Amino acid sequence: MTDEFKTIKTISEGYYTEKRSKFLAFAHPVTDVSQVKEIIAEYRKKYFDARHVCYAYMLGADRLEFRANDDGEPSSTAGKPILGQINSNELTDILIVVVRYYGGVNLGTSGLIVAYKAAAADAIDHAEIITRQVEEIVEYHFSYPMMNQVMRIVKDMNPRIVEQQFDNTCSIKLAIRKSLADELRTRLAKLL
Repeated sequence: MTDEFKTIKTISEGYYTEKRSKFLAFAHPVTDVSQVKEIIAEYRKKYFDARHVCYAYMLGADRLEFRANDDGEPSSTAGKPILGQINSNELTDILIVVVRYYGGVNLGTSGLIVAYKAAAADAIDHAEIITRQVEEIVEYHFSYPMMNQVMRIVKDMNPRIVEQQFDNTCSIKLAIRKSLADELRTRLAKLL
């Protein structure tokens, strides 16, 4: 597994229209399923007059947690094409919701697949894609006289300080890129 992944920075929107049906797409950066459920509930409330609120999401750096939902559209004509766009752009920690207003003309299964795929692609095209590191937390306890040695390693390896407590016995919690976590642990362990 690599220690970085691609996601989007902020919410973005996309749009597609076909035979008077309108497809409004919204891409959100998300980190867990409860966030996903909240956002979907908001869209269902906001677009209560829409025929369908379909979505797909992908979570985690390993990209193993995902779901696609057709919300009443024929099976695999909405959620799967949206998820396909997430996959083809190698994104994770993302939710794409596509709201469909029915235009009175049936699009058929192939037409629906194209429409949902295009709407999701447009939302991704309007998003700022960023690369994030997978971090691991390293916690270290030490005596106060070791402070300078510990801080020299922190300065050298540049982890993000999550929490620190300095007293007779000190502790520091550091977040560092996963691939560097073992090196950080080894260097700190050598101080003892």
